[in-house]
Amino acid sequence: MKQFQVPQFIEVEDKIFGPLTLKQFLYVLGGGGIIFLLYAFLPFFLMFLFAIPVAVFFWALAFYKVNGQPFIKVLEGALNHYSGARLFLWKKVEKPKTVETPASGKAEAKKVFLPKLTESKLKELAWSLDIQHRGRND
Repeated sequence: MKQFQVPQFIEVEDKIFGPLTLKQFLYVLGGGGIIFLLYAFLPFFLMFLFAIPVAVFFWALAFYKVNGQPFIKVLEGALNHYSGARLFLWKKVEKPKTVETPASGKAEAKKVFLPKLTESKLKELAWSLDIQHRGRND
């Protein structure tokens, strides 16, 4: 029987560029490139004003972790949450039923008794139907 070695520490990325992983290196390189473009095309004061947020953002992408997750995953989750569809639920308010009486010809609001199905009754009904259904198939 042949022995195989099981890989260890698979969640740790390899350090390729000194102390940086490939992703970290690319984030730092991208941030540095954007800051260089700001330096080349803007006056120093404006470049400095815009370079600080860019540097902080790309530093966060490269090194910051939230609850052990990379910042890019947190950012992706936030963007998906705010751009995705939402499901809104509300409590429906019952309005009294209108019943037209033949004598007056007018529609009048009267309380009409409609039996309500409580959760326990619903579970009991579902259970009994499930048991009866299983009994027929066996």
